[in-house]
Amino acid sequence: MGKTKEYSNGEVTIVWKPDACIHSAICVKGLGNVFKPKERPWIKIDAASTEDLVNQVKACPSGALSFYMNEEGNKTSETLETKVEVLKDGPLLVYGTLKVTHKDGKEEIKNRTTAFCRCGASQNKPYCDGNHVDDGFTG
Repeated sequence: MGKTKEYSNGEVTIVWKPDACIHSAICVKGLGNVFKPKERPWIKIDAASTEDLVNQVKACPSGALSFYMNEEGNKTSETLETKVEVLKDGPLLVYGTLKVTHKDGKEEIKNRTTAFCRCGASQNKPYCDGNHVDDGFTG
């Protein structure tokens, strides 16, 4: 598993997994005052309320952003109905908790949103890594 970075405002901690990011920019478009990819650190966690942060993180299509509540005993988790969305010229998004069985038999539990490659160019199959943009995929 790749590196992760954590950003906390005391109430919530946002976890970022850069290797999972497909650069959809949904976070930047939704909370541009928080997610600033050209700055370091790129997440300005104090620029929005905890509720707004959590809602925006839940919209991350790749699962590169996640969160946990810091309060002891607070086991806030999200329960999503299973839903599939085909993004124009992009990945297949599956919302909900999934058990993915890889071709080598290894199993993995994916929570929230999982982006599956549709273009065939991903170096992280079966997951999307954003290569559809450079590859000019349409579909």
